[in-house]
Amino acid sequence: MDRAQLADFLRRRREALTPADVGLAAGSRRRTPGLRREEVALLAGMSVDYVGRLEQQRATQPSEQMLGAITRALRLTLDERDHLFRLAGHNPPQRLGSGDHVNATILRILDRLHDTPAQVVDDLGRTLVQNPLAVALMGDDERFNGLDRSLVHRWFTRPDGRDVYPEQDHAFQSRFQVAELRAAVGRYGANDPRVAPILASLLAGSAEFVELWKRHEVASRVSNEKRIRHAELGVIEVRCEILTVSDASQRLLVFTAEPGSESAAKLDLLGVVGRQTFAE
Repeated sequence: MDRAQLADFLRRRREALTPADVGLAAGSRRRTPGLRREEVALLAGMSVDYVGRLEQQRATQPSEQMLGAITRALRLTLDERDHLFRLAGHNPPQRLGSGDHVNATILRILDRLHDTPAQVVDDLGRTLVQNPLAVALMGDDERFNGLDRSLVHRWFTRPDGRDVYPEQDHAFQSRFQVAELRAAVGRYGANDPRVAPILASLLAGSAEFVELWKRHEVASRVSNEKRIRHAELGVIEVRCEILTVSDASQRLLVFTAEPGSESAAKLDLLGVVGRQTFAE
């Protein structure tokens, strides 16, 4: 870990950004260029104290998970991300299609969606980043670790993995989740180090998954209608619009409702009360 170079790199990348670059209001009385440490801490989900200690060469070695959060907060490119990992004493993640590095263009669009639930997922069903309204609507999917980061794995292995959809929609969702995983297996191969553990776990632990897997159905995520079952507001009917990066490895999901509808009113209510009341 090169504390001096790490501190310099983090400080300079922070100073190179403006609040508008990350979807924040500029505010007033800014005496220094770039983002404040408080803003980086907010974006990365860590304490201001730790951000300060990193920039002052006093911090312990950050974990790979923490470096991933800093990468997103500072909107680093892949080259900058790899440099950050090396300075912190870690090997950079492999540059494969389904990595955790969020596409910069997708992230810039997400930054500007303040009044609409939106989140970025990869083609293994892992949620990479959510805005606050998406957390309020869908729950905090970024809290999961290991294989449970994948929605398809949670769907077939966790009792509460299906709570977000009404029971009447479970059969369709089960088929779709399996078909989408099949498409990812076709793209990367069954021996891919990210795909293989998910597939092995599901084949060994879910009879329902095994039966659906035998159908060899293949599907990719497209814009569609969804019904979201919210614990406080009930069922919300939304249109899930999808923006896909060029290699189809990441997708920005944006949830909207028919203007003037009951569901639109419920989405507006999510915006009023904020994520603290309704987030799971």
